[in-house]
This record gives sequence, structure tokens and C-alpha cells, in this order.
Amino acid sequence: MNRTPVVFVHGAWLHALSWEAWVERFTSRGFRALAPGWPGEAATARETRRSPGPLAGLDLDGLAEHYAGIVRSLDAPPVIIGHSVGGLIAQRLVAADVGRAAVAIAPAPINQVPLPGAPVLLRPSAGGAGGDRLVTLSPAQFHQVLANTATAGESGRLFERYAVPAPRSLLTDLGCGGAARSPLAGVDTATARRGPLLLISGQEDRLVPDAVTRAVYKQYGDSVAVTDLKQFADRAHSLTIDGGWRLVADHVLGWLEERGVRPLTVRG
Repeated sequence: MNRTPVVFVHGAWLHALSWEAWVERFTSRGFRALAPGWPGEAATARETRRSPGPLAGLDLDGLAEHYAGIVRSLDAPPVIIGHSVGGLIAQRLVAADVGRAAVAIAPAPINQVPLPGAPVLLRPSAGGAGGDRLVTLSPAQFHQVLANTATAGESGRLFERYAVPAPRSLLTDLGCGGAARSPLAGVDTATARRGPLLLISGQEDRLVPDAVTRAVYKQYGDSVAVTDLKQFADRAHSLTIDGGWRLVADHVLGWLEERGVRPLTVRG
């Protein structure tokens, strides 16, 4: 018997430690849970904020290849769970039949699904303390666009533990601020070869609105592969890290069980 691997992929403005509670939860259920960071991340968010330079220049292709290499190095096809741009990468990988199943939480939109009303502060021209190759959110901006359903106190704690700058080149690839979206954000939504996919949205998400995730879900309408959608009311983009994270995590665990993806698998 082998433990089924689960690879967590975090999104922009968050550190890999943003998955720490999920890793513990999934490990306790018998999965082999891994949350590898982005290339250039330091061990903690505070260290990364202090020296963010290694993140500069990271683009969507580099990020996707980084995680594809990790997934392919495992001895069994993993479940891939991604948040924000990590959700886009999870969809790319499962569409390529690399992972066993995928969960995309508040995912950055794929193909030509628009991202309407992105705040000015998220545009690549916004810059910030990280320099002109990085876009940095202040604690107030983090609360405004990522953790808007949390109290100011909780948002501040989340910022201190998890917030990091985002590479400008990556945001440009994602089409932030009206930039032309990179072809690398494309996903083959019609393939029947992939494993099951779960899309999750927060209905108070200001960064990736619920309507965007619903539009992505509709793109999978021509595929016979399993695609499910779960919407969480009163939840923001921070739904993986704020006080309600366990409800989301447990829904994912239940969905995996329903789809026959269990913590232990027989060695083939």
C-alpha cells in the first residue's frame, strides 16, 4: 500500500506556509501531503519579504514547469490542489494527464475568461516596496482584496505569517491590469483523458470573483471528464487561510472520497 500524494500549489501574494494547516489536516487523514514553495521563496514569509529579489522575473511558464517537475518526480500520480494562480496550474497539469485529480480554489482564470474590475493596486504598473519587478501589497491592501471578509486583526495576522510580494512578470502573464494574457494560461478544457476536477469559489472574493470561476466551469461543458463546482457563501480570496479554512479543506476531502481518491492506494 502507498500513501496517495497531494501537492499543494499556492497563489500570488502568499507563501507556501499558507498551506500548513491543510498539510496537517491531509496528513492526519493518511495522505502524503507536500507544499513546495515557488522558486526563490525563503523559508518564511518574513524572510521572503526581507529579501524578495529571487522571486523577481518568475513567470507563468517557469512556475508551471517547477511544479510539473515536482509532480512528475513522485512515485504515484498525485492530487494537485491549487489556490489562485496555483489553481490555474492545477488545471493545466491535470489536463495534461499528469495528476490523478485536481482542485482549483479561487483559480486565476484560464483561456480567455476575463478577470473584470481588477483593482488598480493589482496592475503591474503599481510596483511597491519590492521594486519595479515585484508588486507588493501593504497590510491594508491585503485586507482590502484578499482577506476582505476577515476582521482587521485576523487579516493582520494572516499578512504577517503568509504575505509575500508577487512577480510582476507573472501578473502580466495572467492579464492583470489589462495586459494581454499569456497563451500559457490556456487549458484544454475538452479533454476526456484527465482525472476529476473540482472548482471552488468564494462568493465575496474580490480578486477572483465567483462569476469568474463559474465562467471557467462552463468552459468544461463539452468534456465528459468529471468537473464539479462548489461555491462558498460569505468567503473571500483568503478562504484557504482564514478562520473558515477547515470547512473548505473538509469539503475537498469529502469530494476526493466521493470520487474514489483515497489516502492509501495499492501499489500497481
